[in-house]
Amino acid sequence: MGRFVFIIVAVIVLILGGVFFYKYYFVFGRGVKAGELNYFVQKGYVFKTYEGKLIQSGYKGKVAGTIQSNEFQFSVSNERIAQQLMTASGKFVELHYKEYLGAIPWRGFSPFMVDSIISIKDPARAQ
Repeated sequence: MGRFVFIIVAVIVLILGGVFFYKYYFVFGRGVKAGELNYFVQKGYVFKTYEGKLIQSGYKGKVAGTIQSNEFQFSVSNERIAQQLMTASGKFVELHYKEYLGAIPWRGFSPFMVDSIISIKDPARAQ
């Protein structure tokens, strides 16, 4: 009976571990976003994480003749990338990111994790 309970508990722990890995560590997608860096901050009570927001403009609005902007919220775990973005507020940036299915506190508030910077340009040069 004890061996049977041990096997059941072990299977449940493995299944829960697999679900946790799939939800929080499986890379669901990769991509590039470009736009004006609105803000970039380090925040958090226990886990200090870097969070930012990119404003993408020029998307077609739902009403004819209007332009709607889109916001891309992201997190950064790499210190070197975070220091580069700290000095790029208001500039046009292109960021490569990984998308996860969920966010975990020690990685950031967003499921989108920026892993590299493709370019940083002044807004006048970007157009």
